Amino acid sequence: MSSPATSNDREKVVSKLPGWLRQNLKVRAAQHGIEIQAAVEQGIRDWCNLASATDTVDTAGADSFSTFLPPGQWEEFRQIATDRRISLIQGLAQSIQLWLDVNPAPDVERPEITRRIIVCNQKGGVGKTAITAGLGEALAEDANTLHPVRVAKALTKALRASDTQADEAELKDNPLDIENLPGPGQNVLLVDFDPQCHLTNQLGATPLPMNGDSLTNHMAGDPKGDLRDLIVSVDDEAFGGRLHLLPACNDAFLLDVRLSAVRAREAALERALAPLEADYDVIIVDCPPSLGLSMDAAAYYGRRRESEKPGQSGALIVVQAEDSSADAYELLTTQIDDLRGDLQVDIDYLGIVVNLYDSRRGYIATSSLQGWVDIKDPRVVGLIGDLKEQKEAVRVKQPLLSYAPKSQQAVGMRALAREVM
Repeated sequence: MSSPATSNDREKVVSKLPGWLRQNLKVRAAQHGIEIQAAVEQGIRDWCNLASATDTVDTAGADSFSTFLPPGQWEEFRQIATDRRISLIQGLAQSIQLWLDVNPAPDVERPEITRRIIVCNQKGGVGKTAITAGLGEALAEDANTLHPVRVAKALTKALRASDTQADEAELKDNPLDIENLPGPGQNVLLVDFDPQCHLTNQLGATPLPMNGDSLTNHMAGDPKGDLRDLIVSVDDEAFGGRLHLLPACNDAFLLDVRLSAVRAREAALERALAPLEADYDVIIVDCPPSLGLSMDAAAYYGRRRESEKPGQSGALIVVQAEDSSADAYELLTTQIDDLRGDLQVDIDYLGIVVNLYDSRRGYIATSSLQGWVDIKDPRVVGLIGDLKEQKEAVRVKQPLLSYAPKSQQAVGMRALAREVM
């Protein structure tokens, strides 16, 4: 049946569709960036223009499905379905399946040069590890599945709200600010570059033994095997084998001392990781809270390479909305700027992530957030709340985006991933 709709001069039509076909339609329409009603309209038009019906579609378990179509299209469709002696439900299913066949899932976009994201801040406790893990998880999510993502306007709303010392309710996501989007489907390597092994432990992996091989050994020019053999998969169906981890070892506490005897030590991390790059779209490095030689090596690894576009690789700085983060930020950016000048390289800032934010902490939090927003370059690309789900995920040693995939923090991590893509 159909009833007139007042918007856009279209009419609402109601029929039935099996759940699996409805889900395929939702995902494919999102992958192509079009509205479901536009896909259905095109599918019906193409089906009506065929000389005969297509293959029968299994419509068992079909339930109610509604959409909006141009005036008259449904009546034309009904007549053609009658002429072909098939039900409206079968005709609609064939039309949608035809659209799916004509519009296959697009290929996942792969970068020409492996992107290198350096997550850093020499201040400890700001949540660099949580951001590293969450960003990597969001980038690795399935491209054929829809995931809730906070859209840009929600972040803008939150940042503006900080200027008026909004309470926490003002900063919570409005359902209208959430979109269900396909995952990026990237192949991601997380590198635990911190001797404290927080990233390794949080993801349920085991730190590398002191008497074995490690990233430190490879950077110091004393490898004991193939670095690829140390990599472990973050086994969760949400990531489909696309997310991997290079665990840390406590021997990284001695890295700066060992690097002091290495020639061209700024390039030590790049020399170690370069053989792995062909296997990954993105490599994300969780840096230690340090301004030593290891940070120089990390920043140099994130530099813009020849033929690489600005903003593809670089430093992602994690801060909190409090004064000590501002002091640490100044020290870090000074180090990076000095490295730029000394080595004549371009090191891009990918943005600032304000982590563990809670406006209920009052003026210090809201005014500090406004201070980060006012910087403009680098701009704030993420605002992640201080909520319980992240802490729970760490406690049970599970990825946040599989432990609490619909939580505000997970939704924010996906938004961050799209801001830096």
